[in-house]
Amino acid sequence: MTGTPDQDDGRTALSEEDRSTRAAVVTMYRLVAGHRRAVAVATALTLVGSALGLAQPLVAKHVVDASGRGQVVWPLLALLGTLFVTEAATGAAGRFLLERTGEGVVRQLRHGLVGRLLRLEMREYDRHRRGDLVSRVTADTALLREVVSQALVNLVTGGLVAAGAIVLMAWLDPVLLLMVTVVVAAAALVVASLLKGIRCASEHMQDSVGAIAADLERALGALPMVRVHRAEEREAAAIGARVDAAHGAGVRTAKFASVMSPAVELAVQGSFLIVLVVGGLRVDGHAGSLGDLVAFLLYASYLVLPLSSVFHAVGLIQRGMGAHRRIDEALRLPVEPTAPLLPKARVPCPPPSAAAGQPALALRDVRFGHDPGRPVLRGVSFTVAHRQHVALVGRSGAGKSTVFALVARFYEPDAGHVLFDGVPAARLSRDACRRRLAVVDQNAHVVHGTLRDNIAYAVPDAPEAEIRRVVGLARLEEVVDRLPGGLDAVVGERGSTLSGGERQRVAIARALLARPALLLLDEPTSHLDAINESALTTVMKDVARECALLVVAHRLSTVQHADHIVVLHDGRTTAAGRHEDLLAGSALYRELAASQMLRPGGGPGRGSRAGTPG
Repeated sequence: MTGTPDQDDGRTALSEEDRSTRAAVVTMYRLVAGHRRAVAVATALTLVGSALGLAQPLVAKHVVDASGRGQVVWPLLALLGTLFVTEAATGAAGRFLLERTGEGVVRQLRHGLVGRLLRLEMREYDRHRRGDLVSRVTADTALLREVVSQALVNLVTGGLVAAGAIVLMAWLDPVLLLMVTVVVAAAALVVASLLKGIRCASEHMQDSVGAIAADLERALGALPMVRVHRAEEREAAAIGARVDAAHGAGVRTAKFASVMSPAVELAVQGSFLIVLVVGGLRVDGHAGSLGDLVAFLLYASYLVLPLSSVFHAVGLIQRGMGAHRRIDEALRLPVEPTAPLLPKARVPCPPPSAAAGQPALALRDVRFGHDPGRPVLRGVSFTVAHRQHVALVGRSGAGKSTVFALVARFYEPDAGHVLFDGVPAARLSRDACRRRLAVVDQNAHVVHGTLRDNIAYAVPDAPEAEIRRVVGLARLEEVVDRLPGGLDAVVGERGSTLSGGERQRVAIARALLARPALLLLDEPTSHLDAINESALTTVMKDVARECALLVVAHRLSTVQHADHIVVLHDGRTTAAGRHEDLLAGSALYRELAASQMLRPGGGPGRGSRAGTPG
């Protein structure tokens, strides 16, 4: 399995058997497992149309022979016209079914990919670029649609029609057929020698397209930073390098195709020349009739299209395998388990009133690291009681945000236990745990849509009174009044029409609307001015009366009002207590309080940063 588009380990590990045309065809046919009835009907219609086409040269032969003998030919001409119209109608119906089936396969793949990507383990998002994953849903599935709607049926029907034409040509003139076969076989050898190169070039091109999407998503997601640092040309050059790589892979594919197409065309032209010259000489020598030559010529022309479609289908299937590999990798990525890790003790999360004195949240000697041998948490233990306000403080990199990620079940601890109301998290499903909590992280996510959509994201059917309640709690009234349309105003991509502080208050309102039993706030005042920070401090006091509150904060004005403060250092719990007790008993806390991170008196210390106005 490849981790990124730049890693070729998965591709180089493919065996020659996996790269063979036969294996590729089998793989592609598995895609239509749920559409085989439609494919069978479409194939049957196409074969009927082809059979009607194969009958036309025989009718034409009788027309020529009858005309030479002076017989009436208009019934045969009427029959020929009927065969032609019927062939066109059945072919059109078959083509429509194939196109509809292709769209159905793409829809099924996209539904599966979207559902999979939204449920991946969080570690997988750290290993893969999001833009590349999006490209697998869009560009790669579009290429497979072409394979399903054209290549698969063309391969079958083209082969059968070609076989039928060859049988009839052998019946008419086996000598001419032998000469045509030699020419066509030479073209087939050329095409076969090019398939491996087409497959490799297509894989490189699909990977490059995914890298373009990933790099462009990265640049557009940080566009203000790009503009401020005047990095437009650098980003354009970096993405341009990906574009050039895709261009190079496309040119290599075109190079192979440019050799394949003339080979097929030369085979066609050579076959016609042989039939005309040799067949004409045989008719002149009375070795065959003119009607036989006309029929053979028509069958030779009928042989061109199915053989061309077979060669094109094989090449397209090899191109589609590059897209299929990337889609298959995404569908094999591990997702979060929905069941508890310890199913034998599947216990519903009890409500606070039934917790029998158990804390809403408890961490017991929790240890965790994103990479083996590089622990982030080395032994964290603390509790958060119901309706208690607990603050988590420490230097940057101490592991505070990692604690939140473990509590939200984005990751599982390597050792130790996370408990909700005394029940180990491993005995609960992730859904059961997440129903109890809400998180406001440092990024304050705001998605494209209306202000109402963003606030009501966790509770889409929330009544208007509840939405107005949290708008008031988060001090968003002025924002609602200012925006045209109020709650129904569109806030733009990533909340571009809102300030940083406003986005943070929207995230807080969204969290409060869910009425969680445990609310996690990661740097809730980092983007607020002094007035809104004071207001939020009041809000947190109100919230703590309804649910447990765990806050990561650097500002003393936020921390000093907490019921309990936990100090983290180097991934360990080093001290815990109230503000005054820690000032007296913890050297690290005193250092934090005296520094820019925790400012005594609630005001900014010398050289400290100012809060962003909300």
